[in-house]
This record gives sequence, C-alpha cells and structure tokens, in this order.
Amino acid sequence: MNFLRQGKPDIATLLLAHGAGAPMDSPFMNDIVERLSSVGFEVVRFEFPYMTERRVSGKKRPPDRAPILLEAFENTISALNTPKKLIIGGKSMGGRMASMIAANGNAHIDGVLCLGYPFHPPGRPEKLRTDHLPSITLPTLIVQGERDPFGGNALVKTLSLPKNISVSIAPDGNHDLAPRKRSGRSHTENLQLATETIVSFFGNGKI
Repeated sequence: MNFLRQGKPDIATLLLAHGAGAPMDSPFMNDIVERLSSVGFEVVRFEFPYMTERRVSGKKRPPDRAPILLEAFENTISALNTPKKLIIGGKSMGGRMASMIAANGNAHIDGVLCLGYPFHPPGRPEKLRTDHLPSITLPTLIVQGERDPFGGNALVKTLSLPKNISVSIAPDGNHDLAPRKRSGRSHTENLQLATETIVSFFGNGKI
C-alpha cells in the first residue's frame, strides 16, 4: 500500500480518499490535510486503482466501479493495522465510498467525514445518493458548500438525516468550499471554518 501520512493521532487517525477527478495530492487535499494534521489528526491518504494507473500511464480514465473502489478502501483500512481511533472519509466520491463502508458495517471505524458529499449528479437532483445514509450509526460529519452543484444547502434542508449525521455549510461555497469574491468571504476562511468544525465534531473524546 502506498500511503501519504502526515501529523500525529492526538484526536484520531483520519483515512482520506480522493474525489473522482483529482488525485490524493490535489491542491484541495494538500490544503485540508495540512490544516487537519496541524490540529491533532494523523491524516493518511491513498489512491484508488484507476488513479494509481493514471499516474503510471499518464492517461485519464474514469473511476473504477463501486465494488472495486469499496474493496480498495476496505483493504486500505485493514493495512492500517487498527489505529486507536479511526475516522474514514474523503473528498466527494471518496467520502461517498467511506459512507457506504460505514453503512455496511466495519468494526474498525469510529467516524465518517465527507468533504463535499455528492448527494446527486450535477443537474440531476432526482438521482439522490442518500438511501444508505440512515444505515450509518457512527458519528458522521458532512462539510458541504452552500451552493455545491452536487447538492447544496437548499437540498440539505429538505433531507431527513439521522441525528448522528451532521452537515456543516460553508457559506457561498462550491464543491471545493470556495466562495465567490462578491460574497465577501475567502476560500481560506471556509477551509478554516471546516477545520474548526471537524475538530469540534470529532475532538474532546467525542468518538
């Protein structure tokens, strides 16, 4: 297994998967990992098979089908040798896969973190990807941009999510939590808010 490890697990070890189109060392992933690893998390990153192949070949290819993604995620969890506290999650598709693993049950997991959850494909709000969420019993945090094209605050307010699933809205944020200039906020402010929310949600012995 090829990991990128950063930080110390004072709060927990956080296993993060990338999104569908960008690797584990994308600017967004690098930024959020730098922040989280400086406030008490050991952050471990890995890549799904299709992204590993892309690094070798240099050719873009679509994500693997869900069974392959889930198997790769499960294998990575096993390779970590059971950290004391383990949160799994990821950016967009990576977070969705983490939520599916949690819904299926895994005794080694203590929480779930989704960064920009893909509630539906862009422009297709009727294709909700929420059926499995009520099966998650672990503390779960979704950090979502207010105007995320995969499902923003307007959609979130209509959902009936279990009490153990909390959604934090990044003001005027898009899928990467970045706001528009006219909003008066910066991307840095939204990323910092996300970091503080994650620490508050999972810290102080809450998992």
